[in-house]
Amino acid sequence: MSWSMQLQILSSLKSFGWLCNTVEEIEPFGLDLLRKYIKSPVWSIGPLLPKSWLINSSAPASVRQHAGKEPGTSPEKCVHWLDMHSDDSVLYISFGSQNTISPSHTMELATGIEKAGKPFVWVIRPPLGFDLKAEFKPEWLPEGFEDRMSRNNQGMLVKNWAPQLEILSHRSTGAFLSHCGWNSTMESLSQGVKIIGWPLAAEQTYNSKMLVEEMGVAVELTRGIQSSISSNKVKEVIEMVMGKEGKGRDMKRKAQEIAEHIMAAVKDEGNEKGSSIKALDDFVSTITTARK
Repeated sequence: MSWSMQLQILSSLKSFGWLCNTVEEIEPFGLDLLRKYIKSPVWSIGPLLPKSWLINSSAPASVRQHAGKEPGTSPEKCVHWLDMHSDDSVLYISFGSQNTISPSHTMELATGIEKAGKPFVWVIRPPLGFDLKAEFKPEWLPEGFEDRMSRNNQGMLVKNWAPQLEILSHRSTGAFLSHCGWNSTMESLSQGVKIIGWPLAAEQTYNSKMLVEEMGVAVELTRGIQSSISSNKVKEVIEMVMGKEGKGRDMKRKAQEIAEHIMAAVKDEGNEKGSSIKALDDFVSTITTARK
């Protein structure tokens, strides 16, 4: 049987309670509706990230925890490349480990990135119609693109997998072009990084809508794998989001405010406990009591 979001939700409704990878302060409306609908306990205990990323985001890569995946480019090489760029100047691009875009989208995205002229790190995979685990071919990009980006130090193409938290937490990363998967969303929000949304599947469209309309930290470039997108539109959105004034400045301010809420939620210092820590304590207390 194939995976179904609807079936997963229906199964979850039979649960004693829900643990949610979010923070009370950033999704109060949604959590309130969820509690009223399911009429069961809901504990928001997010973000589910290593503590070192939330307490000291400047810690060296060697002390950080990784997911066990083998990166296409070492964390040290990525950080060294990022170190060469100014604050909030780099665009990070990744569609997650399970998603990719069409060959035509890949071409338009690459052309738009080059037109925008912003430094970037792009986690790049074979486009739709090809084996995601296969080696990436230069023919899927504009002729000479990779050589030009490398020669001008404008871009780093990472094949397979990248040390995402290292990149998002780096001072030079200014925005994240993302599929808006929830893990990537929480990682970006925890570091105060603005988002350019390109939702592709599952609940990603809903995540993007919330980021744009409720939080004000994102702009949606397009959605889906069959949408129409031009390199000029890519350039326009990148320049707007990464701008230091207007929309870009407002998004940065809101993203930083959300990062502060997330940091406060995981605070655990003596009697001072954030909302996520309190929720986790309450969950443990509830299930312990229920077993007696």
